[in-house]
Amino acid sequence: MSVFSRLRNGIPPSRDDCQSPYERLSQRMLDISGDRGVLKDIIREGAGDPVTPDASVLVKYSGYLEHMDKPFDSNCFRKTPRLMKLGEDITLWGMELGLLSMRRGELARFLFKPTYAYGTLGCPPLIPPNATVLFEIELIDFLDSAESDKFCALSAEQQEQFPLQKVLKVAATEREFGNYLFRQNRFCDAKVRYKRALLLLHRRLAICEEQHLVEPAELLVLLNLSFVYLKLDRPAMALRYGEQALLIDKRNAKALFRCGQACLLLTEYEQARDFLVRAQKEQPCNHDINNELKKLSRPLQGLCGQRERDVSPNVCSLWKRLFNGRKLKRFLCVVLAVLELTL
Repeated sequence: MSVFSRLRNGIPPSRDDCQSPYERLSQRMLDISGDRGVLKDIIREGAGDPVTPDASVLVKYSGYLEHMDKPFDSNCFRKTPRLMKLGEDITLWGMELGLLSMRRGELARFLFKPTYAYGTLGCPPLIPPNATVLFEIELIDFLDSAESDKFCALSAEQQEQFPLQKVLKVAATEREFGNYLFRQNRFCDAKVRYKRALLLLHRRLAICEEQHLVEPAELLVLLNLSFVYLKLDRPAMALRYGEQALLIDKRNAKALFRCGQACLLLTEYEQARDFLVRAQKEQPCNHDINNELKKLSRPLQGLCGQRERDVSPNVCSLWKRLFNGRKLKRFLCVVLAVLELTL
């Protein structure tokens, strides 16, 4: 029975009828701040470890005021959300506390009291004073950059004291950062991260018993570097890192493909064809490889035509030199005499 029906029938309103939607919602939410200033309701469970205090997070969020259907703030319209560092890029205390309770892939709903949101003054004209706000947050991923930054700041001698697993973990974090920056089209920044990862791995390659563990990680970084240099329009460097990747795995289709692309940009068409044919042999149904070979067919045809044009004048001039004037007449007379004898 609705509130109005109760009043019409002389029935006093219940306690629930006197509560606001946010008050009713808060009754089934978990207190994560200790003073009910930040309340949480998990919509979809995540996996793995919770967010670390110095992490950079990749999140989608929408913020709502009570009695409003449309969000006053949201980043869900962006194709790729911006990476935000805890303690620097996140202004709401409640959101930071909420994120520290989340795991990768988790989707949760939070209520932030004014102390943990916009305070007693609000944020005119959108946020009124003393407003409790609701945020729906999805944690897509997070990267623990603090550990990586501290490790990279150490000297080479200090880094060698750490076990290999630590080095591989830091290198993987650097590569993940590079991949994120690459997706943001920040190719120069991505290159820096990839090179940091490669330097860490190269230092461990000197230890022979660790080489078989380091090379798979190194191969991934080399492929990334080859790709990012193609994006930076530096095909010579792309070819260099692609060839280094082939030293680890000579049949790697991605490495062969990157080398083929680089040679095509360098107008080394025959070398490009060699790399691309080898890549096609490894992955016959790969559309990117097949399309690149089609793209290569025209320059190769032009190259063959040019060679024919280069050869033809030389042949003609040779014949002219050999059979010029009287020499040509004598040659024809000899040919006719031979033909008469054979008939």
